[in-house]
Amino acid sequence: QDDCSEFRSQFEAGGRLSCTRENAPVRDASGKQHTNKCLMCADKLKKEAQRGGGTVQRNKLPASERTKQVRCS
Repeated sequence: QDDCSEFRSQFEAGGRLSCTRENAPVRDASGKQHTNKCLMCADKLKKEAQRGGGTVQRNKLPASERTKQVRCS
């Protein structure tokens, strides 16, 4: 189950998720406490993107494929 599915569509390509500052403490799978679910998901989605498994990296070609592209002027 994806606890952050409701926030994935809101996650911006720049690696940000806009969250409210409501105080509704929640813990992630590792036990780390976050101020609210949105902030927990922002942290999770940012880490996924940095690892290459998230929204930010999804449309990028691997380095090996980028070098094969021909540039047209």
